[in-house]
Amino acid sequence: TSLTSRDLEAQVREFIIPNKESPPINLVFRSFGFKRGVPLDADFVFDVRCLSNPRWEKGLEALTGLDDDTKKYLDGLPMVDDLYNDIRDFLSKWIPECEKNSKIYLTLAIGCTGGQHRSVYMAQRLAEHLADDYDNVLVRHRELNRR
Repeated sequence: TSLTSRDLEAQVREFIIPNKESPPINLVFRSFGFKRGVPLDADFVFDVRCLSNPRWEKGLEALTGLDDDTKKYLDGLPMVDDLYNDIRDFLSKWIPECEKNSKIYLTLAIGCTGGQHRSVYMAQRLAEHLADDYDNVLVRHRELNRR
């Protein structure tokens, strides 16, 4: 037929489960370190290496983006808020578009150099924000699991 694959999928869904809402989208935030490569399952990749690296700040090198001292340091940098707001606004616009196209799972990868500080912080912060609007929000920190 002349149907696109998306049109065919929509018709099949309508036939099989008429008048039912589509399942809620699942969002997985995955922090990672670029030095180990980009996650292969990522739907969107955001690079936060442009932010100041807490790794080089005395007392923060052994901590992660989950620690209060690291969060306090990053919260004090205006550029961090700028990047957070840009990514948040991007996701606020494009996640609903993905849902409209029957996407039920999105992996949102946030990367920095080593995957310990900036990416962990940003993944947590974005996930916490989007958890207000979406029921299924998970956070996975790839490099922290290697410690």
